[in-house]
Amino acid sequence: MTAPSSDNQPKLGLHAADVIDYSESARSLSGYKTTLRQPYPAIEPFESGTLAVDSRHTLFYEWSGNPSGQPIICVHGGPGGGIWSEERRWFDPAHYRILTFDQRGAGQSTPHADLVDNTTWHLVADIEKLREKFGVQKWHVFGGSWGSTLSLAYAQKHPERVSALILRGIFTLRKSELSFFYQGGASHIFPEQWDIYRDGIPEAERNDFITAYNKRLTSDDSAVRLDAARRWSTWENSTSKLYVDANSLAKGEDDDWALAFARIENHYFINEGWMRDGQLLEKSEIDKIRHIPATIVQGRYDVVCPATTAWELHKVWPEAEFHMVPDAGHSAKEPGIADILVKATDKYRSIKG
Repeated sequence: MTAPSSDNQPKLGLHAADVIDYSESARSLSGYKTTLRQPYPAIEPFESGTLAVDSRHTLFYEWSGNPSGQPIICVHGGPGGGIWSEERRWFDPAHYRILTFDQRGAGQSTPHADLVDNTTWHLVADIEKLREKFGVQKWHVFGGSWGSTLSLAYAQKHPERVSALILRGIFTLRKSELSFFYQGGASHIFPEQWDIYRDGIPEAERNDFITAYNKRLTSDDSAVRLDAARRWSTWENSTSKLYVDANSLAKGEDDDWALAFARIENHYFINEGWMRDGQLLEKSEIDKIRHIPATIVQGRYDVVCPATTAWELHKVWPEAEFHMVPDAGHSAKEPGIADILVKATDKYRSIKG
């Protein structure tokens, strides 16, 4: 069955805009303070290409910044989110050689939205294949949201290859984290956006939304897959910032992006990341990376990846620099989070690979 055109689809995130004012004029804390560091100016990649990591999957990658600079790999969120140009702006382009890449099934990597051989440990191995391809001995690793999960997993598997860690919006795939956002918790803070997510599932199946959405995201009916993907993606996009942002709401209605994002993300969540519950926070795992210079950045009002997980990481890893941003949500673009991320990457310019 052919998927219906986006032009014929209802608006999702903005359905309540006639009742709730999402505009900037309604905000009391909006905008950058003059004392905050802003991201570096936008830059374009100096190299892009693909790497076949097995007989099925090919990754798309981009290098930006200084071709002879300190290597740093930026691990995108999702899973399934893909790279975005703004990510290059957290790093001094005169100092860093910046690698961004689309994880399996995401962005321009192929096959698109594919779930076969797509697990946390496949992605950890892919990062190693990228490192080996480009002859990098050690590199800084930067990741937010799911990117923090994958960065921790990679560092714990290959600590000898990591010279510094910068982690934002900490997420470790624990059942409690998934339940808060996808079953009940964040719904009490964003009720008007929860309605759209909830109403995609019949009442009889609402005791387990992740399983119910998995059934639809893997359906043979393309229209069913698309509707579920748009609802799932819009729920996350509508809750990712302290202030609801119209541009973020609209992204969930980008069909190609939503399909990859929702299908891959749900696939990882229903399989609990192929990890023990809380594995990344276990002392024995943290001990493997305790010596690595690290910065943890968390928004106080992050409902996608609630602050409790960052706090648990801080408690088991007090050696890492910890920042709780008091007036930020989940997004790396929140002014207070962006300020600390740029300061952290600047600080780690002094660490060589």
